[in-house]
Amino acid sequence: MNLQTLKKLFVDNGCKKVYVKNLAANDNSKNQVYLGGSFEIVNILPLSVIKNEPAGDWNKERFKASINFAWIGSDGHLHPAPNTQLILYPKYPEVRLSGFLTRCTNPPSELMTSRISGRLFFFSVTKSGLVLGYVVAPDSDIAREVNQLRIVEEHGIFKVIELPQSVDNKKKLLEELYRIHLFGWINSKRLDKNGDILPCTSPNCGGYTLEAELGIKPNGYSEPDYLGWEVKQFGVSNFSRIYASVITLMTPEPTHGYYVDQGTEAFIRKYGYEDLTGRVDRMNFGGIHKSGKIHPRTNLRLELTGFDQKTGKIRNTDGKIMLLDKNNTEAASWSFSSMLLHWNRKHNQACYVPSLSDTADGRKYKYGPNVILGTGTDFQLFLLQMALGNIYYDPGIKMENASTRPLIKKRSQFRIKSSHLNHLYKTSDIITLGSFESHI
Repeated sequence: MNLQTLKKLFVDNGCKKVYVKNLAANDNSKNQVYLGGSFEIVNILPLSVIKNEPAGDWNKERFKASINFAWIGSDGHLHPAPNTQLILYPKYPEVRLSGFLTRCTNPPSELMTSRISGRLFFFSVTKSGLVLGYVVAPDSDIAREVNQLRIVEEHGIFKVIELPQSVDNKKKLLEELYRIHLFGWINSKRLDKNGDILPCTSPNCGGYTLEAELGIKPNGYSEPDYLGWEVKQFGVSNFSRIYASVITLMTPEPTHGYYVDQGTEAFIRKYGYEDLTGRVDRMNFGGIHKSGKIHPRTNLRLELTGFDQKTGKIRNTDGKIMLLDKNNTEAASWSFSSMLLHWNRKHNQACYVPSLSDTADGRKYKYGPNVILGTGTDFQLFLLQMALGNIYYDPGIKMENASTRPLIKKRSQFRIKSSHLNHLYKTSDIITLGSFESHI
């Protein structure tokens, strides 16, 4: 097999990029394969479940995440390796790959059990979320071809080889946003799951209208929206003030605490309050909750446990973002493992688009000429901004017909001011549509 044949195999399986690592002597099945000194690699690997593992005798806190992995054989056939998993050590931090030979019917055992340095490990992700791996010896034809290439793009410790159909996804996205900007005012709308256009009348239709223009159907899962980019709209009062708005980053439901154990209705009745505008028989739970501070209406305090703000690292895989009452009872909490699963892959490449809204003659939206692009994130950057109070919990939970047949709407929001977005990404740029010019 040569490099061209290998690239075609990846393309034929729906891959967009190939990641290549020069394996060190101890990158093998016994010592696991080192994938990087941060959680950055998690951004590009689709994970279904992340579990925290107690330190135990190893005295090493770690997360374990299963991935759907298969080796490409020399004949081009795929050979699933069902025990493959990522091991995430948050204290260092580092990520390793293990279990990739176990229960595989045709694994590359000779290469992946050896201590030969200079082997090349290739992997990529198919459209369906399957991770494909291939490994070659240092004196193979493919290794010689790759070592002669001038590869500029990198992702962590991996060199990145672009495959033909993925080139210029960023350019395509910006061209589409420029087209939408030139439309001016657009009637509010949304797509249903079949792609049919429906009217959208609620105040939060700016995102739905933009997604409808981009052809994004409601997905409800944690994958990027458009050509590998997460596209987020946010309202502004003026297109020249895109760093003065608030952006909703995630809306995950709590995983533990009174909210989960007793249910949302009991939670609202215990920690919520009567509607402040006087709407009869309605209770709310809302307000900005920042780390270390007690909210005056809910009397709940937001705390992070298991995270070291000084080093910016997770110290305990049992860590949580918690809302605590005056008795330190856990009213609601979100485990790090659940938040990590949602954050990294969804937000690795994000585009933030400002919008104006108008309701004078039916609800309409206009999208701005400058957008914010953020690339390369890490869940620990999210936690650091949470600890600093730049990201905060700002729910919009309500219960109508509280005394009869309660009707509950849940919305747990983690939000940030747009001026702090650059702290979440390795690279953050303002792009002027039409010229694609970077200003920072």
